Amino acid sequence: MSLINTQVQPFKVNAFHNGKFIEVTDESLKGKWSVLIFMPAAFTFNCPTEIEDAANNYAEFQKAGAEVYIVTTDTHFSHKVWHETSPAVGKAQFPLIGDPTHQLTNAFGVHIAEEGLALRGTFIINPEGQIKTLEIHSNEIARDVGETLRKLKAAQYTAAHPGEVCPAKWKEGEKTLAPSLDLVGKI
Repeated sequence: MSLINTQVQPFKVNAFHNGKFIEVTDESLKGKWSVLIFMPAAFTFNCPTEIEDAANNYAEFQKAGAEVYIVTTDTHFSHKVWHETSPAVGKAQFPLIGDPTHQLTNAFGVHIAEEGLALRGTFIINPEGQIKTLEIHSNEIARDVGETLRKLKAAQYTAAHPGEVCPAKWKEGEKTLAPSLDLVGKI
């Protein structure tokens, strides 16, 4: 069963954020758009490149009214040290969530049981707590956070404009489509 358009399950986890330990819950995601980016583990070679990409695009996510959350199967304590020792991870101004009990990785279907790690998964969640997009792939392939930002803006646009859809490669400000019988076979 797909997680698309389902409600985020209740959860409570700890995170490192801007020099402090904080609690993040399913309620923390409500009232704004949220982007959860799952990664295998802290102190790896590929994950910092994705965190740096997210950090470099963070102002755009904030401008779009969205919060970014990075999730690994490590603890929030290890995220503190990771933030302090990695120049790339040190750029993060968003919460780094620890999921050592695998509550989130299991709920979002990205848990690798035999390794105790997460697959690379990206989830965009609307202000009501519903999952609107998801992307899950193998850990050797890092993501382009710019594409996540594009998907966020498309999800926000279609939420604000029911009856319209965003075509392939749609970018903010470009023309959308209004599905109708007249378009069938014309595009």
